[in-house]
Parts: sequence; structure tokens; C-alpha cells
Amino acid sequence: MNWCILIPLLVGLISAILGYLLGRLTSNNNNDSTDVDFWRNKNAQLEKDLAACRASKSSGSSASFGAGATGAAAGFVAGNASAKSVSTGVAFNAGAAKAAFGKTIKENDLKIVEGIGPKIAELFNDNGIHTWSDLANTAVSTLQSHLDTKGERYRVHNPGTWPMQSGLAAEGKWDALKKWQDENDYGKA
Repeated sequence: MNWCILIPLLVGLISAILGYLLGRLTSNNNNDSTDVDFWRNKNAQLEKDLAACRASKSSGSSASFGAGATGAAAGFVAGNASAKSVSTGVAFNAGAAKAAFGKTIKENDLKIVEGIGPKIAELFNDNGIHTWSDLANTAVSTLQSHLDTKGERYRVHNPGTWPMQSGLAAEGKWDALKKWQDENDYGKA
């Protein structure tokens, strides 16, 4: 057997295997985005199912904010498939807000909601969400679609509790909002 022919064949075979493996490795990046979309949709469906389950479990209290802030959160999150109606009849009490949070709170400042910063507040303002009541009455799916339009840096945020938190603010339930945020890892429940 001639060794001069065998060596180039062996090198060619190794090169082909390495090329194949590199091709598979680099093509997985395209499949990852498909997987992320699949799991994001799956997560959204599971959140809807959870909300429906919580709605059927709660005894019909639609948006009862108060001492049971965690129960209110469950009731409010459950209602995100159809946005809850939060009244705006409560006058803003800056003193009560400052007493609960230890800092000055501006009326209808969306940034009081844990998870919303200046950029997301600006995005929501650009989409017609200007007040706590606006945010409380907006479905989570709508909030998520607003975030999705701005790309991956915004898409990673989970607005699942934002309507509930802003509902507490709109109703002037500052102690309940602060307590809920403290008990739920600052709004990242």
C-alpha cells in the first residue's frame, strides 16, 4: 500500500469531520432563537393557565386591594386576560406615599412599580400608558408586546405583576404595595 495516498485521504477525512462539526456548532445559533420563541410562547400560555386557575380559585373578588396584598396580586394577575378596571377616585396623597417608601413619590410615576425604569416608563408613555390607572387597566400581554417591539433588552422583562402594583398605587394602598414589593423580592415574584 502506498502511504503517500493514505495520508492525504486521512487529512481530508479529518478536515471533513471538523468542517461538519463547526457547521453544526455555528448553525445552532439560528435554532436557539426558535427555541427561545417556543419557550417564551409556552411560558405565556402557562401564565394564562395559572391566571385562569387563580381566577377560578379566588371566590370572585376581582380587584380587592387591601390587607391581603398577596391575595390581591393573585386576583389581579388572574384578571390580566381581560384587564381590570381600577378606579381613579382616590386622591393622590404624597405624604402617605413618602411615609411608606421613605422617599418622595411623584403622582403617576410608573417607576414606583418594581421592574419599571426610566426607559420602560418612557416606552409605555409613548404607547399611551401615562398613569397608574392606565397601567393597572392594561393586560399583561399588551405590556409584553410593547416590550417585545423594543428588542431583546426589553423583552426579558416580566410585566406580570406590574398592573397589580400600579393598581395598588392608583388606589393609594402605599403600605400594601411596599409590603408586597418587600415580600416578593422587590416585585420579581
